Order: sequence, then C-alpha cells, then structure tokens
Amino acid sequence: MRLAFMGSPDFAVRALEALVAAEHDVVAVYCQPPRPAGRGQTTLSCPVHLAAARLEIPVHHPVSLKRDPAARAEFLALGLDAAVVAAYGLILPRDMLEAPSLGCINIHASLLPRWRGASPIQAAILAGDDFSGVTVMRMEEGLDTGPMLLAESVALTPKTTATTLHDELSPLGARLILRALDEQPAPVPQPDQGVTYAPKLTRDDGKIDWTMSAEVLHRRVRALNPWPGTFTQAGGMVLKIHAAEPAPGAGAPGVLLDDHGLVACGEGALRLQCLQRPGHRALGAKEFLRGHPLPRGIVLG
Repeated sequence: MRLAFMGSPDFAVRALEALVAAEHDVVAVYCQPPRPAGRGQTTLSCPVHLAAARLEIPVHHPVSLKRDPAARAEFLALGLDAAVVAAYGLILPRDMLEAPSLGCINIHASLLPRWRGASPIQAAILAGDDFSGVTVMRMEEGLDTGPMLLAESVALTPKTTATTLHDELSPLGARLILRALDEQPAPVPQPDQGVTYAPKLTRDDGKIDWTMSAEVLHRRVRALNPWPGTFTQAGGMVLKIHAAEPAPGAGAPGVLLDDHGLVACGEGALRLQCLQRPGHRALGAKEFLRGHPLPRGIVLG
C-alpha cells in the first residue's frame, strides 16, 4: 500500500520499521520538528525522524497542520491508500483525515475506550488496571473516538513500569497495524460505557505526596519514570525516586523511619530502592544514603 506514517516518539518507531519491512510503500513521514533538549539545549530530532532518515524516507515536520494550508495540500497530493498514525502529537484536520482512500489509522496504547488521550500507558499503571493493550482504530475528529479495527490486551503486574509496558506495547502495535492493513477488518464503534481520559503529564505530576498510600505511591513511581519522574525534597535536597516498593511501617506521612530509606505514607510505608540527585548518577538507596546520610525522623516533602 502507498502510505504516510505520522509519529514522533520511540513508541512509534517499531511500527514504521515493520511497515517498511513488510514492503509497504511509505512515501512520507510526519513527525515533531527538532527541538532543543538536555542541559546544553542541543537541537535533537525525535526518534521517528531519525528512523525515517535511516530508512531514507522524506520527513516533514510542520509546526501546525490547522494553520499550515501548504502542508495540508502537500499531504493531500500524496495519493495515499492510508496514513498510519502513532503518537504523532498534532491534530489532523478533517480534510487530511478523509484524504487517504482507507482513511487515517491510529495505533493507540490502550484498550479503548479506556484511556483516550495523551498518556495512556502511564494512566493504566496509575489506576492499578489489571490489563492494558493496543487498539488500532480508524481516526475521526474526536479525541481517540474513532471505530476500532483490532485490539489486543496484555496483563499488568505489580512490577510493570511505564518502560516495560511501553516496550511490550510498541511491538504489539507494529504487529496489529500490519494485520489491520492486510485484513482490513470491519470497523466497530467504541462502546459508550467505560470512557476514561489520560491527560498530558506535566513536571508537577511527579512530585510525591506522602499523604497518599504506599500502594498508590508505588504505582506513581512505576508509572511516571522515566518522565516526568517522581521526586521529593529531603533537607533542601531534591531526590529523584527511580524505584521503590511498599513495606511494613507506619508513622506521620513523609517521615524517614530508618536508616535504609523506609518512608511513612498516608497508609503503610514505602521502601526507597533507587535514588538520584539532579546532575548525578542514580544509585541504589543503601549506597546513596551512605554518601548522603539522612537522619532518621527527617520529614520528606
């Protein structure tokens, strides 16, 4: 098929590679433009841009589609059978949605209609869901409201993190999009019940509120790393928390209960397992606390 691919982050790269390997004619890739990143603010291209360059596919990165009629006209002129979309980051106007003969087909990292929106992987872990998955759907103007073509679930466990779930769903999405293009299943409308939304995450979402239960905070640490990351303050020092687990213990929320990183929560306690100061490497909690001892009884917040 003659396709355009529209995506930006790591999650979308496997699907692009799978389409090319299956000998679909991917004539254009659309992704977010290069942006400054890191401490040195070096301009970096997104993972899909880098993959497209390696695959020698022309790359387009309009800042906006609604306000860029030339970019829309260029897309409409491609004569596509379909456009495959995976975490692209821009809203597609109606004329673009309707231009390909088979429409625009989205790879979404949740079991729709649960967790429509920008951060479905994190939302499923935060909510303590038993299952997540991938839905391939025909796009329409609503936010992830289009009819479903295929879906497949994966089980979540108390050890599932945003990274491990991402790494499981990305190849699953690649497999499902190949099936959808090959089989062209009949679209099925999404049910009206069970609709939930996963809003875009911000840096503030990573701040730990120790009045929450240890179970809830455990899910937050697993869901929000590597970004925006979870963090707390200890004696004027910012601590990034990369890993933790619930453990027996009780006390006022935020109080350090021992010398090995056990912190009281609103219910139960959380054992810190991997910590990092900004600008330094991450360390196991015991090693970290040997170099940066915190007195028992200090309140984190």
